[in-house]
Amino acid sequence: MAQKILAGRCADPMLTGSQVSVKVDQIVLSKAPLRAIAEAREAGLKKTSAEVAIVYDTQCVGSPSRPGVEDIHLATPEILSHGIVLARPGVGFPAPVHLERFASPARLCVTDDPRLAGVGGIGMLTIVVSPGMLGQALAQGSIVLRPPRSVQVLLSGRTRPFVCARDIAHELIRRGLGEAVSRIEAAYAAPVVIEFAGPSARLLSVGERAVLAGIAPQLGAAGAIFVSDERTEVFLRDQRRSKAHRALVPDAGAPCDEVLNIDLGAVDPLYMDETGQVKTVRDIAGKPVSQVLLGGDSGCTLRDLFAAAALLKSKRVPPRVEFLVAVPSRQMLEVLSGSGALTDLIATGARLIEPDARVMTGELYPPASGGLSARTQDLEPGSTAPKPVAIASAEALAYAVATGEMGDPRSFKRPVRVTIPRALPTDDVLVVRDRKGAAADASKKAAITPAQPTPWKGGQTLDVVEGTAHLTNGKGAAEPNPNGVAVVCSTLDEVRELAARASEIAPNVRAIVAPFIPSSSVALFSGLGIAALRVDAAGAKGLKGQRTIALPEASKWAEKGPTVITLGTQKVPLTWLALGSERTWTNAGTARPQASRSKS
Repeated sequence: MAQKILAGRCADPMLTGSQVSVKVDQIVLSKAPLRAIAEAREAGLKKTSAEVAIVYDTQCVGSPSRPGVEDIHLATPEILSHGIVLARPGVGFPAPVHLERFASPARLCVTDDPRLAGVGGIGMLTIVVSPGMLGQALAQGSIVLRPPRSVQVLLSGRTRPFVCARDIAHELIRRGLGEAVSRIEAAYAAPVVIEFAGPSARLLSVGERAVLAGIAPQLGAAGAIFVSDERTEVFLRDQRRSKAHRALVPDAGAPCDEVLNIDLGAVDPLYMDETGQVKTVRDIAGKPVSQVLLGGDSGCTLRDLFAAAALLKSKRVPPRVEFLVAVPSRQMLEVLSGSGALTDLIATGARLIEPDARVMTGELYPPASGGLSARTQDLEPGSTAPKPVAIASAEALAYAVATGEMGDPRSFKRPVRVTIPRALPTDDVLVVRDRKGAAADASKKAAITPAQPTPWKGGQTLDVVEGTAHLTNGKGAAEPNPNGVAVVCSTLDEVRELAARASEIAPNVRAIVAPFIPSSSVALFSGLGIAALRVDAAGAKGLKGQRTIALPEASKWAEKGPTVITLGTQKVPLTWLALGSERTWTNAGTARPQASRSKS
């Protein structure tokens, strides 16, 4: 299905090259929107031609040490003047809001936010790219990327009571879907897209599909995508966007690299700890909780919120438990409020918190020291993540609120029946569009200046840092290093953390060294001038204890296969993973088009 979407937007419908240029339908900016817009202006942006281009302002809770909100506020006239829509703080988390109000089946979306993978539940392919590529998409309507490979997940059977999409997502992780993704990446040096199909895919709502698609970043996949069928059409009709519907199903006999079959009837209630290990909730039964966070940007649907409210009706939160509710979107908040479910949650003792992006990292509302935090949303990889933590379904969290400890939600015995209202509020009061002429006044424009690229000049001698903990100054900001840094990562989560912070660390970090770096992250790092290098287990041992590493100039790297680097008495084989134009981006320090760089 991913190949069908790209083939219809590419001059080469067979996708035969190692890199292809494709037309972009939607552009979503939430991590570093002003940088992407600055890159677009350098590429000649006047008015974007994209079907949807939107900036999500994700900081609801202000802080003097984080002036990002003020910057976006001052830049609003300029953002709107380019035909870009602005979603103001409070509209919700980007992924669920975009799913409801903008995402469309059989389209290609590029973004700077890996957590937007969940919109694949509606049948839209979402790819994370660098600020330079986002700028090119805004200005020229197209980007360059590697054609993806596919892993197909076939769903069969029917879920049992108290088993929901969050549990199915955990079952996919437990069944080794991540290992399949890494195998295909290693074999083909291409990004992997997870495609969901099978007879039971049509039984899942679009919200439940989004929960499953949202696990793609954890597995190292470039994205995930569901079929678009009659359930998708009904969802869009309820959102008053029925004209956006397009059917999308895999062709009969279409090739894929691996197939995983999942029987939904065999899935039990599961949870995942902070190490990524998935276990049954019976394994953690009886463990006291100090914090329960229901909602967030992934893992929780509108149906789950209704179910939790029904299970907790007439109950009270225990004295030592902090019960927080982060409703994913403003639309869901209005529906819960109008139905009385929100009143039931508040009567239980819930505190409503704003949909701030820092809720996902644990920077806001961290749990008490030594206590267990139970949450529905996937954690952002990083050192500020709350520990210990259990990621579980909304029904499992309802049991934790009712009893003060983790346990099997099937102990409620009587399953809850939920009816979701079909009449949904669709007035986007916190979405700002350009009123004719309102954003055209140049005097109201804030100066959005592009970041200056840091090109590679010959070889580089870099300081070696193991892991990501030493990259910050204790306040979440990147620690400057005049010599440049090569970060040695041992896990995919460390690579994901660096990818999420790529725009921030780019002037300082010049190389990422790891056993596995997803192809999508290779392109992202390359577009910011960061070399993505693969090292095997023996080479990783040779890097232990090294203070510096001397990397050769670009012309001395092997096109394919490893290049041997000498470190004292050690010889370490490193493979530069960038291909084609990605190597040009790395040397230039940016993916900004060459013509634009020559003007600056």
